[in-house]
Amino acid sequence: MKIQVGQKAPAFYLRDSDKNLVTLADLKGRNVVLLFFPAAFTSTCTKELCETRDELSYYNDLNATVFGISVDLPFTLAKFKEEQHYNFALLSDFNKEACTSYDAVYHEWILGLRGVSKRASFVIDKEGIVRHAEVLENASDYPNFAAIKDVLAKLK
Repeated sequence: MKIQVGQKAPAFYLRDSDKNLVTLADLKGRNVVLLFFPAAFTSTCTKELCETRDELSYYNDLNATVFGISVDLPFTLAKFKEEQHYNFALLSDFNKEACTSYDAVYHEWILGLRGVSKRASFVIDKEGIVRHAEVLENASDYPNFAAIKDVLAKLK
């Protein structure tokens, strides 16, 4: 089911690249940015997350916690995070529960791969309400970072 602005954000329980459990419930009281991406070490995903890394202080100033989410294993994400010097958490949705509940999953992707995260962005406010939702069909497109920042500025 397509996520709509104004609805309660679906819960998630995901492991980060350090194998710690991260839940949406634990983030209540904080604005959250979820950046779903198809695959670690691919060019578009790397560029998107490097841009986020380079602008993280901006997100911090807007009182937002940023997470990158893909179906990669936590071990893969740990190596990706280390190599690219990411300064925010990468979450493994290996079981495809979060990308499915956020309606951000390719049922058929390149090379016949199935169950890969679509590139998508969500802003969730301190009360757990979706304030921005963008799911991109084309994996080579980038999220609308200006719209994300605009929503966060209004939430601050």
